[in-house]
Amino acid sequence: MRTQERSVFSLASTQGRALWVSTIAFTACFAVWTIFAIIGIRIKAELGLSETEFGLLVGTPILTGSLARIFLGIWTDRYGGRLVFTLNMLAASVATALLVFAHTYSQMLVTALGVGLAGGSFAVGIAYVSRFYQSGQQGTVLGIFGAGNVGAAVTKFLAPFALVAWGWHAVALIWAAVMAIMAVVFWFTTTDDPVTAERRRTGDAPKAYAMELAPLKDIRVWRFSFYYFFTFGAFVALALWLPRYLIGVYGFDIETAGMVAAAYSIPASIFRAYGGILSDRIGARAVMYWCFGISAAATLALSLPPTDYVMHGTHGPISAHFEINPPIFIGIAFVLGFFMSIGKAAVYKHVATYYPNNVGSVGGLVGMIGGLGGFVLPIAFGFLNQVTGLWTSCFMLLFVIVMALFVWMHVSIRRMERSTTNSSVAGESFVPAGGQV
Repeated sequence: MRTQERSVFSLASTQGRALWVSTIAFTACFAVWTIFAIIGIRIKAELGLSETEFGLLVGTPILTGSLARIFLGIWTDRYGGRLVFTLNMLAASVATALLVFAHTYSQMLVTALGVGLAGGSFAVGIAYVSRFYQSGQQGTVLGIFGAGNVGAAVTKFLAPFALVAWGWHAVALIWAAVMAIMAVVFWFTTTDDPVTAERRRTGDAPKAYAMELAPLKDIRVWRFSFYYFFTFGAFVALALWLPRYLIGVYGFDIETAGMVAAAYSIPASIFRAYGGILSDRIGARAVMYWCFGISAAATLALSLPPTDYVMHGTHGPISAHFEINPPIFIGIAFVLGFFMSIGKAAVYKHVATYYPNNVGSVGGLVGMIGGLGGFVLPIAFGFLNQVTGLWTSCFMLLFVIVMALFVWMHVSIRRMERSTTNSSVAGESFVPAGGQV
C-alpha cells in the first residue's frame, strides 16, 4: 500500500490521531443524539404520548443538531475544530444529564433541544479532519469519520439492557458521563488542524462571514443537501423509528427491538467508510446512482402492507395472505442501510471536491438539511401512522422521496452533459482536481 494511503489508517501520525479520535468522539456524540430512540419508548408510556407526540420527542434533538451544524461548521473554519468539538461535547453532556430533572412533556422537549447539540458535531468533525488530508484521500477519510453513525447502533444495542436494569434516568446519566470523558480525551490527544495552526502562527484573520457563506448561493449545494436529506436524514429517522415500528408490527420486546434495529444501523454506519473508498475510486456520481436505485427498490418492498386477498379460481375463490416476515424485513433493512451508508459518503465526497475551502460552511448546510430530514421524517411517520392506520406508510413516504431525488439527479446530470462542448465540461459536470465525482 502506498505511503499516502497508509497514513489514512495510521494511528501513530498526527493526522491519524485526528481521524480516529474524532471518529470515536463522533460515535459517542451519535449515541447521545439518538438516545430517545430507546428511552423515548419508556417516556411515551409514562406520559401517555400519542404517536405524533412521540415522533416530535425523538425528532427534537435532531432539529437542534441539524440547525447547529451550519454555525458550528463556520465556527470550525474560523476557530478550529479541536476547540469547537470539545466545547460542543461538553455542552451536550450537560444537557443530557439534565434529562433526569425533566418531568413533563414540555420539559422533555426543552431539554431534548440541548441534547441535540451532540448531532452538530458532524459538521465540526468533517471540517476538522478534512484539513489533515489531501483531496484524493478525502472520500475515504470522511467516510471513515462518518462511520461514527454506528453510535446509533451502540445506543440501540446497549441502552435497552441498561434501561431494563436501572431505568431510563440511569441511561441518560451514563451516556452524559461517557460524552464528558470523551471531550476530555479528545482535547488532550489531538492537535489543531494545519490551517488553524498556521493562522495562529501568522496572526491571519479568518475569512469574513460573507465569504464563508458565498458558496451557499450555488444551486448544486442545495441539491447535494437534499441528497443528504435522504441518505442521512432518512437513516436517522429510521434509526429512531424502527424500535417503535418493530414493537408495533412484530410484537418484539424492547431489548429485541433494539437489537434488530441495530442490524439496520450498523451497516448504515460502518459501510460509510467503504462508500468513501468507492467514491475515490469510481466516482461519487456512480455511487449515488446505485444508492438511489437500490434504496428505491428496498423501500418499495417494505412499503407493501400485510394483505389478505381472494382470487376467483376455476373451482371457486382462493384465499391468500401476503406479509413480510421478520427475517425478510431485517434482510431488506440491511440492504437499505448499506446503500444509504455509501450514499452518505458520496455526498460528502462531492462537498470536499467542489468546495475544498468551504467544507465547514457547505458541509454544515448539507448536514443541516440532512439532519432536518431526521427531525421531520419521524414526525411524518407518526402522523401517517395515525392517519392511514398503516405501519408501512413510513416506507411509502421514503419511496416517494428517493424516486424524486433519483429523477432530479438524473435530469440535472443529463442537462449538464448536453451542455458539454468539445473536451471541456461545463457547470456541474466539471470534474475538479480532487477526482471524478
